[in-house]
Amino acid sequence: MDYEESKYGKAAEEYFKKGYNCAQAVFLAFSDLYGMDETTAARLSSSFGGGMGRLREVCGAVSGMFLTAGMLYGYDTPGAQQEKADHYQRIQELARSYEAENGSIVCRELLGLSQKRQEPVPEKRTEEYYKKRPCPKLVQMAAAIMEQYIKEHPLPSCDGHKAIDQG
Repeated sequence: MDYEESKYGKAAEEYFKKGYNCAQAVFLAFSDLYGMDETTAARLSSSFGGGMGRLREVCGAVSGMFLTAGMLYGYDTPGAQQEKADHYQRIQELARSYEAENGSIVCRELLGLSQKRQEPVPEKRTEEYYKKRPCPKLVQMAAAIMEQYIKEHPLPSCDGHKAIDQG
């Protein structure tokens, strides 16, 4: 897939450049499909930026992709063993797709950082920030991977989700 041509990839990159964190950018890009208002979606995904609150663990773009998958395909019944297994398989497939493109799903590895935790205060978004960080392209790629997954695995129409344009 040409990530730069992805509708949702472009939207995610735009959200990131507006100042949303990586997880928020990806999750918000798909709000037209899961029907949550933007404020709630932004709050729900706000803790996952910077690899979980700048802990530099799982990339926030990946977390945003997983949040989206949960909203669109997730299960909500306790003890739903098969649904849980199916969903975890889906999440692992998405992770493999992202890792195949980037070599990792871990924030600090993607950014080439040696330390796990950083100060909780995020860097200011300046031209210099965007020059040294791959994050805009990573959110674009995560959203494009999710978009491709949705095209290959159409959403169940009975759950009130909107269909994604197959074109």
